[in-house]
Amino acid sequence: MTHLADAAIQLLILFGLSPLLLGVIGKTKSLFAGRRGPPLAQAYRDIAKLLRKGFVLSETTSWVFVAGPVVSLVAVATGALLVPFGADSAPIAFAGDMILFAYLLALARFFTTAAALDTGSAFEGMGSAREATFACLSEPALFFAFLALSRMTSSLSLSAMLGAGSLGLGAASLAPLVLVCLGIFIVVLAETCRIPVDDPATHLELTMIHEAMVLDHSGPLLGIVEYASAMKLLVLESLLVSLAAPIRTGAPWLDRCAFAAEVLALAAGIGVVESTTARLRMRRVPYLLTGALLLGGAGFVLLAR
Repeated sequence: MTHLADAAIQLLILFGLSPLLLGVIGKTKSLFAGRRGPPLAQAYRDIAKLLRKGFVLSETTSWVFVAGPVVSLVAVATGALLVPFGADSAPIAFAGDMILFAYLLALARFFTTAAALDTGSAFEGMGSAREATFACLSEPALFFAFLALSRMTSSLSLSAMLGAGSLGLGAASLAPLVLVCLGIFIVVLAETCRIPVDDPATHLELTMIHEAMVLDHSGPLLGIVEYASAMKLLVLESLLVSLAAPIRTGAPWLDRCAFAAEVLALAAGIGVVESTTARLRMRRVPYLLTGALLLGGAGFVLLAR
């Protein structure tokens, strides 16, 4: 019953908090631009409005187009159960769960790209090709970070790897930890399609990546896509927060409140990054992702001495 209760609480945090991250990012960018901007709860309203609408399906699409957003949402939600949200251990934890976590995210990406290709649209095919190409660098970067953390903690479980954080490691692990955190932060920006990798607010077809893949989605399907994107942002942010700034007071409710405050603060930090940097040219994005891979690799090498 304890594991079921933890899973229920974690899913409640995931579904309830994730749209707020988009609101925090949007509000931060608006403040930098000197505007009031949309309210913090705007993402909740947008998703609720989309879920109430009807949707249109192209004659060229099949069940894959409808299943893509749903499978992506379920895959991200399942992956969230492998990461501790302000707790000592995730609801699901076992040796090697880091591999399952990475491939649940890959499964979500696969069905998103498959749904885009199912439309037969040239623009969505272009976005899918870009997404798959950049994933060839972001996934290894994530794995190198996990390898360094595994070496650091002598564990293959995400709960142990992230639970140790900066509080349970010695001074010799500080430099590798900083390198891994920087690498994961770049992966967060890339996997969630944020600036400088992608701009979720763009409507210029020739420069879109993620947005190009969901051009034909509408109504509830588009709402599910937006919800899954927000949830993915929260899940990936939780990796960085649990690793770089874990707070453990001994009171579960207080730890989860601190976790929520930290992910919101990190979302504000992402908003600052988006407000102070320009989007990279498409051909320079692989250089950034290669840098993330090298950061994780350097952290592993430092630990292997």
